[in-house]
Amino acid sequence: MKVVRGICLALLLQGLALAQGGDDPFAAYLYPPERVMGHAMEIGLDDAQKAAIKSEVMKVQGRFTDLQFELQGESEKMVRLLQEKPVDEARVLAEVDRILAIEKDVKKMQVALLVRIKNVLTPAQQAKLTEIQKAGGK
Repeated sequence: MKVVRGICLALLLQGLALAQGGDDPFAAYLYPPERVMGHAMEIGLDDAQKAAIKSEVMKVQGRFTDLQFELQGESEKMVRLLQEKPVDEARVLAEVDRILAIEKDVKKMQVALLVRIKNVLTPAQQAKLTEIQKAGGK
């Protein structure tokens, strides 16, 4: 059970982690809040921008938490279905659809958050963050 929960949590966090680098082709164009706020002084982030980013993050945090709990519940259902003998393929696949729908919602929310953060930044700030990212900065 802990393994399934770990996998689910990893999937939830994967979107933001990919936005920080790696093999994600979109990573060069999006800036996770941790990176933006971690380099706030370096990129010249003003108080209004900080407040806007904080507000955007706060808006999605509650929904992320709700979806995480929903995903955990669906994962528990999946474990029970997979323990049945024989396994009902149709029910398992229906559960997969429910899990994937939740994951899709999470990914869309993650991308929307990253786009909103990018839109708060000036082109110069974006360029500086891209430079920091290329240099291996977090």
